[in-house]
Amino acid sequence: MSETREIRLKRLRLRAWHRGIKEMDLILGGWADRNLGDADDATLDAFEGVMAESDHDLYQWVSGQAEAPSELAEMIERIGADMRPTLGRGA
Repeated sequence: MSETREIRLKRLRLRAWHRGIKEMDLILGGWADRNLGDADDATLDAFEGVMAESDHDLYQWVSGQAEAPSELAEMIERIGADMRPTLGRGA
């Protein structure tokens, strides 16, 4: 039995807000709250791929301290661009 879109969104939001590192909770959970409702299936798939990575790696990639793998780079850039105005690093 496949999950409904509603269940998938709830699952992704829950995982985004309960990462283990508070910084990633805020970054991924905030992004999820602002963007998942309007996301298409491809975006949900990409976000799910990001969610499978470790917090340490994700923080380095999102903050620009390290380069993200090519298959995740577009989604990591979207997440990073979304958080920069909140952190006061440009619009």
